[in-house]
Amino acid sequence: MHLPLLRPISTANYFVSGDVVIDECAAIGPGVILQADAGSRIVIAAGVCIGMGAILHAHQGNIEVEAGANLGAGVLIVGTGKIGAEACVGAATTVFNSSIEPVQVVPAASIIGDTSRKVALAPEPADNGPTGEETPVEEVAANIQESAAAEQPAAEPAPAQPEPEFPDQSPPPGYSQRHLNRLMITLFPNGQSLNRNSFQGPPAGGF
Repeated sequence: MHLPLLRPISTANYFVSGDVVIDECAAIGPGVILQADAGSRIVIAAGVCIGMGAILHAHQGNIEVEAGANLGAGVLIVGTGKIGAEACVGAATTVFNSSIEPVQVVPAASIIGDTSRKVALAPEPADNGPTGEETPVEEVAANIQESAAAEQPAAEPAPAQPEPEFPDQSPPPGYSQRHLNRLMITLFPNGQSLNRNSFQGPPAGGF
């Protein structure tokens, strides 16, 4: 984790403003600012160690640092809150209107109590159980599918295929008895036939 560089402190003193109570056994690093607004107070208990460049600004309430707590260099505490006994707050950590539990360890460069950026979480879909009813998410998906189907153009009907043309299959023309007789004479000019019972010979007078 990248931590901001702390500039060296040119003075060995720390700054105190307002109603600030510091136990004589506390250790305050150089460049520390302890400022309490009107109606507010800062209380530093015995055995507290505050690193160089830390800022404690009590606003609309009190800031209390309990015995044995350790605040790293560059820590910023603003508003109201309590740092529990034996707690350890890492360097370059910012605390807004929040408290740290006793013996709690806060990693360096943490931000605690910042409410300036809020993320709206989407509500979870209701569990309708085994009834089979659609959940709100499923209803939304169905509406999206219906909208997409409505936007698609209607399919054009396929062109009609021409019916295949077949040759005329009308029945052959019928033959009369006269045509059959002429055909038999042409095929059998000598008067011979395969069936002699049906044809006795050439007509009278010969050919």
